[in-house]
Amino acid sequence: MKIELKNWDNKVVGELELPDDVFAREVSEHLVWEVVRAHLASLRSGTHKTKERGEVKGTGAKPWKQKHTGRARAGSRRSPLWRSGGTVHGPRPRSYVMKVNRKARRAALAGVLTHRLKQERLVALDSLELDEPRTKAFLERLQTLGISGEKALLVDGPENVNLHLASRNRPELKMLDARSLNAYEVLNHRWIIASESALRQIAEVLS
Repeated sequence: MKIELKNWDNKVVGELELPDDVFAREVSEHLVWEVVRAHLASLRSGTHKTKERGEVKGTGAKPWKQKHTGRARAGSRRSPLWRSGGTVHGPRPRSYVMKVNRKARRAALAGVLTHRLKQERLVALDSLELDEPRTKAFLERLQTLGISGEKALLVDGPENVNLHLASRNRPELKMLDARSLNAYEVLNHRWIIASESALRQIAEVLS
């Protein structure tokens, strides 16, 4: 499969050969759902915690004698029945990580990349290098590409510091290293803008 290779002026400067087994494969919706669910679950910190009756502040002495007081029997001021007592079966720290095979993650990523390519929302540039890290100038270049005000994912190497600095203060833009690309980020952004080197690296990993 060949796609057009453009520059920042939105002019075609060449063609890029991409493998069909990565950018022209069938999309499995269920597989993509599993991978995205596992990704979102892994983002949860799992640090929630409530104190049980053995952890709340209070004495362990019996509040009053068992019988002949006219009141209900009680054995502790830290009982869950009492105000400021311990919580019964409350949340405890845990990990929400779900195991997904590497082969499944790669298949899902290839599927969503194929979907974006069919939608003509994957833009391949010969280079994403910027002369200076200015957000205003960078947004003007995006307008030249026909992308304005929409969520866009920028895929390039970590050495492109100017691109990171120019896009980090815009909530609709996000820059990712090609090695960190995942199915969730591709689906979460309407446009994918990738450099030639990043696409070659993605194709090499997913092939």
